[in-house]
Amino acid sequence: MVLDAAALEDQEALLTDDLFEKDDSAYSDADKMTRPSLSYWSDAWRRFKANPVAMVSAVILLLIILMTIFQPIFSPYQYDQIDYFALNQGPSMAHLFGTDDLGRDIFTRCWMGARVSLTIAFVVAVLNGTIGILYGGIAGYFGGLADNLMMRFCELIASIPQMLWVVLLILVMKPGVFPIIIAIAVTGWIGMARLFRGQVFSLKESEFVMASRTMGAGSIWIILKHLLPNAMSPIIISMANVIPGAIFSEAFLSYIGLGVPLPMASWGMLASDGANKLLTYPYQLLFPALLICVTMLCFNLMGDGLRDALDPRMRQ
Repeated sequence: MVLDAAALEDQEALLTDDLFEKDDSAYSDADKMTRPSLSYWSDAWRRFKANPVAMVSAVILLLIILMTIFQPIFSPYQYDQIDYFALNQGPSMAHLFGTDDLGRDIFTRCWMGARVSLTIAFVVAVLNGTIGILYGGIAGYFGGLADNLMMRFCELIASIPQMLWVVLLILVMKPGVFPIIIAIAVTGWIGMARLFRGQVFSLKESEFVMASRTMGAGSIWIILKHLLPNAMSPIIISMANVIPGAIFSEAFLSYIGLGVPLPMASWGMLASDGANKLLTYPYQLLFPALLICVTMLCFNLMGDGLRDALDPRMRQ
């Protein structure tokens, strides 16, 4: 139905000013944001908190770390205290995890062993991250012949299984905390170097990098000031995944007799001692093995939560 000009004029005449209400608040609210402004890390923390599995894992890890720090300090027993009147006693109120064949309190030895195992794991993660970032950053930033030579060197080292490198280095050095850290970190940085090299390749031609280079910034400054912060999320995830691998490596070395020397304790050494008495005193293997499994599982689950939280594509 087509309205003629007269009908349109009649319709407009019906639209008087009293039919409309002026909203003065529209001008003042026009520039207001309907959603609060969040930085990248604030939004990542919000998404991480929304992941119940990752949060529970983080809380469990925090409790384990606190017990590792404070339990040996306030324990009535020393980790190397021998008691011939309490040999191979089962779990009780006096000894929550029981005692071993020398009467030592397994509960205290487990948390003292956690100090050794977690210290090795965290130091290895930091060393892997530091060496890998510098090595991969230089290779990816300069490219060309330098990148080819540096990556061929990584492939040469990676062609031999890492655990074989670790065992050979431990045999050359005396077993101990420092030699284990060195042996694991010598080859553990390769994965981090490859990861950061790929990130640098994708970022080094960005406008902000070109602007910094135009203003005279040095290569190391650009890598540490511009490239590293923009590649921090995959680096954090990788370092979180390195820690359980280092715990397992230390446990394996201690299990085969290449770990920390006696009378020091580590989770691997406790598991090795308990495995010899599995059929007679199974609790001596159960508790250190359970701590190893729970810690590695929590680190892996927390790493998955960090991966989802730090992924900008999942931002809503």
